[in-house]
Amino acid sequence: MAKKSKSSAHAGTPAVALLEREGVAHTLHPYEHDPSSDLSYGLEAAAAIGVPAERVFKTLLAVVDGGALVVGIVPVDRQLDLKALAKAAGGKKATMAEPATAERATGYVVGGISPLGQKQRHRTVLDDTALAFDTVYVSGGRRGLDVGLAPADLLRLTAGTAAPIARESRGLPR
Repeated sequence: MAKKSKSSAHAGTPAVALLEREGVAHTLHPYEHDPSSDLSYGLEAAAAIGVPAERVFKTLLAVVDGGALVVGIVPVDRQLDLKALAKAAGGKKATMAEPATAERATGYVVGGISPLGQKQRHRTVLDDTALAFDTVYVSGGRRGLDVGLAPADLLRLTAGTAAPIARESRGLPR
């Protein structure tokens, strides 16, 4: 299991501050973000930190039934299944939130949205494939920083649930 990280120059994000405040074992994985990369942010992160893509998760926001924002966390090599997310959130239909809406609601920029330490708490659903791993990796709250932590800790800190919300990718947007 990962050891709790000590303070670092990368600990300045709300996500890392939350992990440290809660005493959650985690590891920091900074990397140099390449704005010219042809890879999606998530696949770039997986390659940069040397972790298989199925263990690196991206954080996406969707609007369920035209109202509430819901956070979906899925492997970077898969896509968010909007119908499955809506069902997991107790709704019928979901659409992707506009990037500006996601940034305002979370306090993070697209490509660096962490499920942890968001400005407002939103219902959160983690793809259930995460439960097969001791450690998963999510954005640490900025482009170029991922954090590794146990899926159970991720669920606890986000008050999230796990459900099958990912599907095979047909080309990934950034």
